[in-house]
Amino acid sequence: MEARYVPRFEIEDALDPGATLFDGVRATDVDLIGTPVGLQPTAAIRVSWTGREIGATDRVRVAAVHDGQTLAFRLEWLDDSENQALLDTTAFPDAAAILFPSVAGAPSVTMGAPGLAVTAWYWRADEPGRGRHVVAEGLGTSRTLDVELVRGRGVWKEGRWQIVIARALRVATDEPVAQLTAGETTGFGVAVWDGQHGERAGIKAFSGDWRELRLAAAPAVMGR
Repeated sequence: MEARYVPRFEIEDALDPGATLFDGVRATDVDLIGTPVGLQPTAAIRVSWTGREIGATDRVRVAAVHDGQTLAFRLEWLDDSENQALLDTTAFPDAAAILFPSVAGAPSVTMGAPGLAVTAWYWRADEPGRGRHVVAEGLGTSRTLDVELVRGRGVWKEGRWQIVIARALRVATDEPVAQLTAGETTGFGVAVWDGQHGERAGIKAFSGDWRELRLAAAPAVMGR
């Protein structure tokens, strides 16, 4: 998959899922599977979900653009209910995330490993306008670094979510987060949580092993 280069854009404009910024950008359909119950981080979760369906969403359409500074993903998937809040112990907010390896060799399926971190750009329907910047080094180790660097916004209409998740390609931090560069290739993954089905934390649909993401190079400037 390619993240298309477009001229410089404002992140607020990119956060509109209907923005013309994404017009003509080739989208990719990404198949999702439920996370295996054996990969859940605690025995209590493994016991309670044994025999239950995990992963209510089986496909998400993904498009991406960048301007050399900011990378924005638009995700679209079918969902017959809009869940924006935690209502009880069985229904949770709908959510989605884009995952990157922070370093070469970091595994996606286990959310990284000790010394091999992964980075997630995470959006939740009950947190409009913002996202969470998350890092993990293995199952059950996810931690939110901040809620400022990643931005997210979603619109649910007629049984479909459209959301945008964005962050600067490179950020100033000592944490082991993914630092991205135009013209290079990295891995990425996608996860979706269907709140109506009680999905949260490790209970989700995800894309499995890393998929390739090519960040298109900025066009050469004539005369330089």
